[in-house]
Amino acid sequence: MAGGKLNTKMDADRRRVLALLVAGGASTSACLAQTESELPANEECLSNSLLWAVAWKQSAAEYFALCHQAYNLARLRVEEALASHRDDDKPLAVITDMDDTIMHARSYWGHLIKQNKEFFEDAIWDEWLPDNEITAAPGAKAFFDYCETAGVEVFYVTNRDQGERTYEYAMRQLEYLELPFADDDHLYVFRETSDKSPARDEVASSFKVAVMLGDNLNDYRRDYYVKDVDERMRLMERDRAHWGREFILLPNPTDGHWVRAIFGDSEPPATEENRRLLKEAATRIAWRG
Repeated sequence: MAGGKLNTKMDADRRRVLALLVAGGASTSACLAQTESELPANEECLSNSLLWAVAWKQSAAEYFALCHQAYNLARLRVEEALASHRDDDKPLAVITDMDDTIMHARSYWGHLIKQNKEFFEDAIWDEWLPDNEITAAPGAKAFFDYCETAGVEVFYVTNRDQGERTYEYAMRQLEYLELPFADDDHLYVFRETSDKSPARDEVASSFKVAVMLGDNLNDYRRDYYVKDVDERMRLMERDRAHWGREFILLPNPTDGHWVRAIFGDSEPPATEENRRLLKEAATRIAWRG
């Protein structure tokens, strides 16, 4: 009798597991079947390719700790620059990127997932950005306030394009976060290009740059604007002595020019081909067991 009950329970368990697998497969297939047009926002997709990265940005203490670590190191570099600075030297400055460096856009990425979007969408970004639903990166405000107190100027450099009000939106964000040096002399906004070299060169002509910060190696040098993963890796190794010294990198697993190296586009469309390329990138090294 006991054996009969056990077998019945095992059969029931197998049916439940099978039902879950079928449902999960149907859900996954439905999600992956969407290419140019995603599922309606009221239908939940549990296989969104953004989930792991955005969950990390939203909830991992390690993510926030890395931001604090970056700004602690940035302060150390500024303190070293101040200690060795002479009266006849150029004044000291810091150059920083904005998005995912001094400010976080976690509400944007959360919205994308709730709308069943799997890839960055420029139109939604342009609509989201003016609302200032941003938060300061952990450690950012304390660091830049310290720079102001120490007499080190801060220059903000970003590439965006939300039309004629692009510059205004960027300035409003700096003001919203109550960051120092939020003025026309310290903000560079590039609408037509992602190349920030002109801003870096102009600042370096009048200031001694203590450190640069960004979430993208292209924030350090234009060399990294290439469409090849291995080439970016080679360049990164070439410059390995600069990391944490001249340039401090903030973590960003959702977007940047590392995406361009995989897809050939920094903002790739949600297509089956791009999902395949994403899987290939994620399995560049994989156990054969």
